[in-house]
Amino acid sequence: MRSGRVRRLISSGSPWESTFGYSRGVITGDTMFVSATAGDGEDVYAQTRDALATIEKVLTENGFRMGDVVQSRLAVADFDHWQDAARAHGEVYSEIRPAFALVHVLPFVDEAILVEVEAVAVRAGA
Repeated sequence: MRSGRVRRLISSGSPWESTFGYSRGVITGDTMFVSATAGDGEDVYAQTRDALATIEKVLTENGFRMGDVVQSRLAVADFDHWQDAARAHGEVYSEIRPAFALVHVLPFVDEAILVEVEAVAVRAGA
């Protein structure tokens, strides 16, 4: 039985989306799920900040705010630098304080990627 909720897929245009069969984000009802997002930069801190900026852009372009984020997951390949990733995450989410997981992962498919960030957002008032 279907709930009648509309499921909207958000694409970033990345060729990885069709290859791996995923979307940058999925919106159902008042909830948006943002896939693992990598960022650009020379180090873990810069990549984390850039990934969070990308997540914010995806959210705001689709009617959500960073303040709507209720869960965040931070995946770090080089765990010697987890504190740099956590610091960048804390700078963005210090007042929002979503549920959080920090995980250590094997190296990503692209060795230049040091960190990925995921998010789940629920529109305020929902």
